[in-house]
Amino acid sequence: MTPRTIAPESQNAGEPGVGISRRAFLATGLAAGGGLLLTLKFTATALAHEAPVAAYIRIAPDGIVTIVAKNPEIGQGMKTTLPMLIAEELDVEWKNVRIEQAMLDRIYGPQFAGGSLATPLNWIPMQRVGAAGRQMLLTAAAHTWNVPIAQCEAHAGVVSHRPSGRTLTYGALASKAAALPAPDLESVTLKSPKDYTIIGRFTGGVDSPRVLEGEPLFGIDVTLPELSYAVYEKCPVFGGRVVSVNLDEIRKLPGIRAAFIVRGSAADAAIRMGLVEGVAIVADKWWDAEKARRKLRIEWSPRSDPEQSTQAFEREAARLAQSAPHSILRRDGDVDAALAHAKKVLEASYAYPFLAHATLEPQNCTARFDQRGMEIWAPTQDPRAGAKLVAQTLGIDADRIRVHMIRAGGAFGRRSNSDFMVEAAVISRHTGRAVKLLWDRSQDIQHDAYRPAGFHYFKAGIDASGRPIAFRDHFVTFGRNGRVASSAELPPEHFPAGFIPSLEYVQSLIQLNVPTGPMRNPGGNALAFAFESFLDELAHAGGRDPLALRLDLYGPPRVFPPPPPRFGMKIPPFDTGRVRGVLELVAQKSGWSRRTSLPSGRGMGLAFYYSHFGYVAEVVEASVNSDGTPKVHKIWAAVDIGRQIINPASAYNQAEGSILDGLGQALHMAITLEGGRVVQSNFDTYPLLRIDEAPPVEVHFLRSDNDPTGLGEPALPPVLPALCNALFAATGKRIRTLPIDPRLLRRSAA
Repeated sequence: MTPRTIAPESQNAGEPGVGISRRAFLATGLAAGGGLLLTLKFTATALAHEAPVAAYIRIAPDGIVTIVAKNPEIGQGMKTTLPMLIAEELDVEWKNVRIEQAMLDRIYGPQFAGGSLATPLNWIPMQRVGAAGRQMLLTAAAHTWNVPIAQCEAHAGVVSHRPSGRTLTYGALASKAAALPAPDLESVTLKSPKDYTIIGRFTGGVDSPRVLEGEPLFGIDVTLPELSYAVYEKCPVFGGRVVSVNLDEIRKLPGIRAAFIVRGSAADAAIRMGLVEGVAIVADKWWDAEKARRKLRIEWSPRSDPEQSTQAFEREAARLAQSAPHSILRRDGDVDAALAHAKKVLEASYAYPFLAHATLEPQNCTARFDQRGMEIWAPTQDPRAGAKLVAQTLGIDADRIRVHMIRAGGAFGRRSNSDFMVEAAVISRHTGRAVKLLWDRSQDIQHDAYRPAGFHYFKAGIDASGRPIAFRDHFVTFGRNGRVASSAELPPEHFPAGFIPSLEYVQSLIQLNVPTGPMRNPGGNALAFAFESFLDELAHAGGRDPLALRLDLYGPPRVFPPPPPRFGMKIPPFDTGRVRGVLELVAQKSGWSRRTSLPSGRGMGLAFYYSHFGYVAEVVEASVNSDGTPKVHKIWAAVDIGRQIINPASAYNQAEGSILDGLGQALHMAITLEGGRVVQSNFDTYPLLRIDEAPPVEVHFLRSDNDPTGLGEPALPPVLPALCNALFAATGKRIRTLPIDPRLLRRSAA
C-alpha cells in the first residue's frame, strides 16, 4: 500500500482574509415538518436583485440534518467537503447528515468550480453558518430549561445541560430554534481544531456509492417528460458559416422532429465560446439524431484556414525568435552585460502543444423553454456565466433562467465555458420542446477551448559557482489582434523573476483563430515544464545538485509582500520558507541523496512549482524501455496547502489524480491543426494515460501555519519537468518538446 503521511498539525489557528460580508446575514424559518431552516441571505445593498431564499441547513424533528452544497460538483469532492465544514461546526454526526445540491441562486454568493478556490473562499463562511446554527440550538435549549446558555453544550446532535444532566436532541429543539433571531455570523465562536470530529477525517464522497452502482447522476443522465434529443454540427474550421445544407433530406429521416440552421451570435463567437453557427437536428432518440447528423452535406465558408496549422505555427515561432520581440514583460538589471561576464552561457528552446480537456463525459445540456422562461440542467463549472450567456443570446431577462447544477463527469476548466448550454437553450426555444443536447467524442475533442501551445527561447549565464546570474526568455505565444489568448500568458513575476539579478522576459505573438481557455492549472501546466526543465539544465551545466541550486536560489525563509486582493479575498504572500519545506520533505521521502546509486539507465528528477496558493515539490524515478518509451517507477510529492486538510480522502485523490493527469500530458497528449481544423478526433489519436502506465504516487502533506487552500490543481505542474529531468538523469538526453517522443530516447544499437 502506498504510504500516506501528514506532518503534525500546527495548533495556531487563524482566520483567512475571506469571509461573509456584513452585508449578509443569517435568516431562519421553519422547514417542512417543523424543523429548523438556516439561510445565508444577502441584503439588497449587496445584490441588485435578491434571489428566492434557499436554505443551507434543515434539521428535521427526527434529527436528520440536510445540508446544501452550494458549488458545482465536478469530481473534486466539494459536494462533500463544503458540507463537512458546516456539519463540523453545527456539531452533528456525519452519519445523520444528508447532502443536497444547490441550484444557481444569488443567495449563495459565488457558485463556481475553478482555480482551486472553493476551500479558501468557503473555509470560514461555511464554518460560520454551522456555528450559527449550533448557537441557536444552544439558545433554544437554554430558554427551554430557563438556564444560562453558558451551562449548555452541544455535541453530536444533542444539547446537554451540564449541572442537571438534562438533554435535548437537535430535532426536538429545531422548531424553537427557528423562532429565534439569528446571530451575527462574524461574532460566532468557531471550534478549536483539537475538537474536530469531522474535519480532517477520511470521508468518502457522498455520491461515491451511487457512482459505483452506475446510478444516473451526471448531466448525460438527465431525463424529463416528453424529452427530445438534439445534436449540433459546427464547422471544422473555427468560426465557419453555413452556405448550404441538405435540410429537406434530413427532415424526412425516421424519428426526426426538426432540422434547422442556427446563425452564430457574432463573427468571433467560436473564439469567445459563444453561440457558434451550425446545424441543429432534433429527434425522438439521440441515435436517430446522430445518424441524421452523419448524413448532413454542409457547404462551409471558409473550408480551410491554411495559416492556422501546427507546422505554420512552428515556422512562425522560429522566425519570431530571431526577431525583435513584440513587447517586454519584465526587465531587471542588464542581461547582456551579465551574460558577457558569465562563466558559462546556455541556450535552449522549449515547446509544448495545444491540449484538449477530453472530459470522459462529453459536453451536454438539457434545456426546457416555456412561458415561465428557460430551465437548464447542466454539468457546468460556472452556472452564473452560463445563465448570463443564455440570457444575452436569447434576449431574455436573466431572472427567467433557472439552472440546475448537475454532477459533471470531469471538467478541468472545459466546463467553465458555456457554449454547450447556449446551444441547448437556443434549440429548445426554436422547437418549443425540452431537449437534451449531447456531443459525441469527436465533437468534444474538435470543438474545445484548448490549452494554448507555446514556445520558449531561453538564454542564461551562470557564474563560477554554478549560480545563475542572467536569465532571458523570449516567449512566443498566441494572441488575436494584438491581445494574448486566454491562458496563454507569462506572468511577469514567474520564477525565477525576482531571484536572479539580471532577468528579462519578452514576448511575441502569433495570430490565432482557435479558441483557448483554462485547463487544470492554467499556465502552470505548461510553464512549469519549460522553466523547471531549463533550471535543471543550468544545475547540471554548473555542476550543481538540482535540489541545492533551488534552495540556493530561493534563499533563506522570507515572506514577500502580498499581492492585491483578488476574487474578493486577501491573497496570501509568497513564502520561501514553505518552498524549502516541501523541497526538503520530498528529498527526504524519495531518498534523493541515493539517486547516484540507482542502477544504470535509471534516474531521478526533481521539480517545484507554486500555484493556486499551494507549494508542491515532486520527484520522479524513471527509466527508458528499449523502444524509447519512458517507464515511470514511482512519484513522490510533498504538498503544503496550509494548516488543515479538510477531507484527506479527497485531498489524496486530488493530488494523485492531478499528478497522473500531468503524466498523461507529458507522455501522450497533443492537439495538432491543419488548415484551421483539429486533426485528432478520438482517444485513438488523442490517447490518455493507461492503467498499466500509472506508477505508485506517494503524497506527503506538510502542515504549515497558513490558511488552507484548494488542491485541484497545484500538484499537476511539477510532474512534467520532474519526469523529463529524470529521463535526462537516466539517459543523458534532454526532452525539450512535449509530448515525449520515444524516438529521441531510443537506445542506440550495440
